[in-house]
Amino acid sequence: MLDFFTIFSKGGIVLWCFQGAGVSESFTGPVNALIRSVILQERSGNNSFTHEGLSLKYKLDNEFELIFVVGFQKILTLTYVDKFIDDVQLHFRDRYKNELEQKGALKLLSNNFEFKDDFDVLLREAEESSRARSPAPMRSFKESEKSQKTVKSMIETKGGDKGKEIVGKKNKNSKKEAPAAEPAKVDQIKNSSSGQKTVENGNQGMTSDEIIQKKREEFFRKRMVVNTEKPPTKSPKPQKPREKQMRVWDMGGSSAKELDYSGRNENGSTNGGDQNPETQFDTGMQLSSMKGDLLSVDYESSEDEEMEEEEEKVVISETSKTSSKKGGGFGGMFGMLKGLVGSKSLTREDMEAVLEKMRDHLITKNVAAEIASQLCDSVAKKLEGKVMGTFTTVASTVKLALQDSLVQILQPKRRVDILRDVMEAQSQRRPFVITFCGVNGVGKSTNLAKISFWLIENGFTVLIAACDTFRAGAVEQLRTHQRRLNSLHPPEQHGGRPVVQLYEKGYGKDAAGIAMEAIAYARNQVFDVVLVDTAGRMQDNAPLMTALAKLIAVNMPDLVLFVGEALVGNEAVDQLVKFNQALADHSMSDKPRLIDGIVLTKFDTIDDKVGAAISMTYITGQPIVFVGTGQTYNDLRSLNARAVVSALMKA
Repeated sequence: MLDFFTIFSKGGIVLWCFQGAGVSESFTGPVNALIRSVILQERSGNNSFTHEGLSLKYKLDNEFELIFVVGFQKILTLTYVDKFIDDVQLHFRDRYKNELEQKGALKLLSNNFEFKDDFDVLLREAEESSRARSPAPMRSFKESEKSQKTVKSMIETKGGDKGKEIVGKKNKNSKKEAPAAEPAKVDQIKNSSSGQKTVENGNQGMTSDEIIQKKREEFFRKRMVVNTEKPPTKSPKPQKPREKQMRVWDMGGSSAKELDYSGRNENGSTNGGDQNPETQFDTGMQLSSMKGDLLSVDYESSEDEEMEEEEEKVVISETSKTSSKKGGGFGGMFGMLKGLVGSKSLTREDMEAVLEKMRDHLITKNVAAEIASQLCDSVAKKLEGKVMGTFTTVASTVKLALQDSLVQILQPKRRVDILRDVMEAQSQRRPFVITFCGVNGVGKSTNLAKISFWLIENGFTVLIAACDTFRAGAVEQLRTHQRRLNSLHPPEQHGGRPVVQLYEKGYGKDAAGIAMEAIAYARNQVFDVVLVDTAGRMQDNAPLMTALAKLIAVNMPDLVLFVGEALVGNEAVDQLVKFNQALADHSMSDKPRLIDGIVLTKFDTIDDKVGAAISMTYITGQPIVFVGTGQTYNDLRSLNARAVVSALMKA
């Protein structure tokens, strides 16, 4: 039934393995895929993983740094696997506890872990227990509740159940027959209950009216005492509403006259209409150079964060002091030594409260709720059973582990160097093609222009393919960007050839055909890069998603970038999952082209709510290639994982 079972250390040393009868294929491929896709990427919240036709279940032992992995065919439903892997973990660590405590790879290699007999016994017991727990047989009709009902009870009559009405009438008649006996009973009940109450409250010899009067007086007396004790509070003065501060722009000028360019140009003469718009140059658009790699997004740690760390240290030191005082002289000394030497392994119950706070904190920072839960589960599995260090609290341990996990998620799993890739395409005498896709209004065209400026600054020529044939004004927007970019880099400086050109065929045409013609034109005219701008589309719009999948499948771009804004929360998960699903469903190949990277826009509008970066990267497993931080061509950055995580963990 089982294909394989392997036990290995987190350092990659296989301690013991088992391979099922008749299984000839090696299990190194599925296990390596599990390590790459789950364990190294901090995605261990779910203990199952699927690779091709195999289903893998795994368990982490954080105390001894071990990983237990079992593999079986995906079509099988083995209910005993979870309990079986727990039993194997307990037996293995109990049997080889002394050997596992010896640190070092050489000592682990030198030990011989004979576990075959114990494994066979545990497997036999698990299979027998699963057979014993056979599904319960179906009940017969006579055993069901429906068989007990009669036809009369199932007939519904208007005005309610007649049987109940008859019973009700009988009760009324019985009450009318003995009307004189009831008042005597009621009086007896009242007297007995009032007598019990007077005895309980210590008010012997008082009637019920006197007791009520006494309680009323006590109630009023208490209210009067409470009112006299309250000091008179003054009504707070109404605060004046804070006035809106006027924004001062860097290139805005100090007066309206300085901003009036209607009557003059650079030479001081009046502006005429005979100037060529291609050669117009805006003096306010003097931008800094962007040669080489992009600058990373910076985030400065605030004073509040440093104060929080200091307060945490003070709390830890104060708790140690109070414990030493309580223990007395020798007791406090021995307690301190015990704290230094002794160690505690973390359990799920210890971390539950801290993880709940961390989850709520991540959600407030715009991380999708589902992703926040998975991250906290992954951290819990990573820390469960791990021995805490000296002078460390549970909160600080969980926070540090979560920070490491977030940094690991945000760091790219593969090399992302677009400049090198463009140079490699140059050597092959073909253009490097980048396709931009995303929902409406996230800034695809604007960030495409920023990336064009960055590529021009690094000496490449760019062809923009206007494949947004749906939105009115899309082609004109790209033409404006092309005109501005050519004014910043005049053709005279590049041998009389414009560095940016626009390839457009108007509106209402097939986007995939325009992209194909643009790539062929770029190959003939020796352009270095082709940037394909596509129409914004919602992830639920099936016809437009089909058209996007067709464009990517036909033209096979080198890079497919999803443009998403940093303002989204839970919506980021839905967008990326459905975009990837549409690209996979409408692809014609066995290995479809999915999203290769992410462009995160409007990053300057969110302060420290940077959770969208985590959500998008966690869902796709692809890196954030560019970050848009403003409205000028210079406002393009690369992602700094540690800076984003520090902003995310800020209280």
